[in-house]
Parts: sequence; C-alpha cells; structure tokens
Amino acid sequence: MNEIKVLLAEDEQTLALIIKDTLEAQGFNIETAKNGEEGLQKFFMEKPDVLVADVMMPKMDGFEMVKRIRQSDKHTPVLFLTARSAINDVVEGFELGANDYLKKPFGMQELIVRIKALAGRLITQTEEKEKKTDWIEIGQYRFNSILQRLEYAGIETELSHRESEILRRLCENRNQVVNTQNILLELWGDDSFFNNKSLHVFITKLRHKLSKDSQIRIVNVRGIGYKLID
Repeated sequence: MNEIKVLLAEDEQTLALIIKDTLEAQGFNIETAKNGEEGLQKFFMEKPDVLVADVMMPKMDGFEMVKRIRQSDKHTPVLFLTARSAINDVVEGFELGANDYLKKPFGMQELIVRIKALAGRLITQTEEKEKKTDWIEIGQYRFNSILQRLEYAGIETELSHRESEILRRLCENRNQVVNTQNILLELWGDDSFFNNKSLHVFITKLRHKLSKDSQIRIVNVRGIGYKLID
C-alpha cells in the first residue's frame, strides 16, 4: 500500500506528538491540528486518506467538525478518539458519519491496525474488478467483505470495517449462532460491557442496511450471540 496520509486532530499535545512520532516511524504521513477549527481547515487543505479526531476539543468539538466535513465529503474514513464511555456518544458518532471508534486509553498498535483497515477501503477501480469474484449472495443483497460493500438492486452501500467484519462472520455461519464473546475478542480485543454495547450498535446498523429484504433477519439469541437468518 502507498504511504497513508493521516490528519490527526487532537488537543492533547503530548498524546498528539506520541501518535505522530509513532505513526511516522511506521511510514505514515501525519498532519496534526490542535482543535476542531484547525482540523476542519486542514482537512480540506491536506485531503487526507484518513481523519483521526478526538471528540472533546476546544473551539469546535470532533462531532461538529465531522458534521461539517460530511456536508461535502461522504467518503474519507473517520476514526474518533474519545475518553467518553456513554453509548449515546458512540451512536452520535456513527450517525454523523464516523467509520470507527477507539476509546482512550488505547494501544498504538491497535490504532495503526484501525487506520490501515480504514485506508484499505480506498481501492482503485482496477482492484475492484479483480475482486468481483468475492461477492456473495445474502437474499436479494450481494456482499463483498474485501471491498466492504453491500449491494441491493444495483446500488452499493459502503460499510465500515467493523460492519463488514461482523457481517462476514454472520454470513460464514449463516443460520447458526455466532458467539458474542468471539466477535468482541476478535474485533475489539476484549469483551467488556462497553464493547458489548458498541457491538449492538453495529448490529442495529446492519439490520437497517439489510431491511429491504424481509426474508433476511439478524436475531439476538439471548446470552449467546447473533444469528443471520436467510
């Protein structure tokens, strides 16, 4: 993959410097902004591959910054960083157009993996054609976990990395229960209460995106996990 250009909007300057030095040592191209207003300005100047934004920032918070960005840019991946743990914040972030969410404190390796996963969605048309064979059928939908796309009646919807990974696991175990703990450990790294709530948010979003085919359901098997019924 070519050098990934990241815009980091983070008001904690010590943390911003640590992230910048770590990512640059890994071959990333990093631009930083110390508040939401500067982040908004630099986003349109620098045109990054991925935006990493703290939620709580002076002058303009991360939510407002991304809300304004999404008015004209619907595609650049956004990863929110936050110390908040309220599930309402997670929901608000995704409703504004976030693609992923990382709760402080976090490991640098996890941040790197998340950024690479988000940047991996920027695939050329040639690569897309080469991967057309990776589409699978889900009722009246077609799903490609590599491209992170869901297609219905010829119209494609872009999925976040975690949406795609969750749906892939459900498809691979169609009509069977996928254990909640396994999903959490594989995609979040731990099965905490907060991450369990976050998983439920993703399941709700997937249900909405699959709602055009009434024969498809994602059911909650209480205390065990989720099942894709097709």
